[in-house]
Amino acid sequence: MKATYKDVKSDILSKITKGDWGPGDLVPNEVELAATYGCARATVNRAMRELADDGIIERRRKAGTRVRMTPIRQARFDIPIVRDEIEIKGGIYRYALVNRLVEPAPDWLRARLNLQTEGRALHLVCMHYSDGVPYEHEDRWISLAALPKAEDADFSQLGPTEWLLATIPYSKVEINLSAGLADRALSDYMACSVGDPVFNIERSTWWEDRAVTYVRFTYRPGHRLTTRY
Repeated sequence: MKATYKDVKSDILSKITKGDWGPGDLVPNEVELAATYGCARATVNRAMRELADDGIIERRRKAGTRVRMTPIRQARFDIPIVRDEIEIKGGIYRYALVNRLVEPAPDWLRARLNLQTEGRALHLVCMHYSDGVPYEHEDRWISLAALPKAEDADFSQLGPTEWLLATIPYSKVEINLSAGLADRALSDYMACSVGDPVFNIERSTWWEDRAVTYVRFTYRPGHRLTTRY
């Protein structure tokens, strides 16, 4: 079965989001890509035109096609892995899966991610520790319509973020930061008092036009967030 222009576009975008082709890299020409994907040159041309219209690649006559220096958000933004954050600081990392449940996506999640009414989701609650002290509480939902293999994945040893980054690229990320107060459940997880201030990070990711996951991270009083660009 010959590749469609959507297949070609998706694979090229995947190479860019994974870093196989970095900003400024020269992309193979249409004849080479047509041979690679086993399709007509016109199919490749349509995929390349859409990628150019999306601002992901830059096509110049006689100079070839290159990945734009700032093509898309995920080419400039790296999703952090909490294990690395802790170990870089010299801490001993420990992960625990608290709860795992497959259920119909709740109304608020369907509205937030524009999921189908009958859509199912995998709900994971996890804890991350540094030197035995609670560091991060993770409350995550994964759309099984977008990523059905998540239903059978083993999250008992590997955290969802690491698994997702190794499984599927992302083309859009939305992040919200907020302050909050610990309720009874959070205070038990985070070893703090009810009503203590906590720091929340909410992150939603998409692959092309399909929402993949929503997660809410909660941190203890005194947590500091550092970003670098």
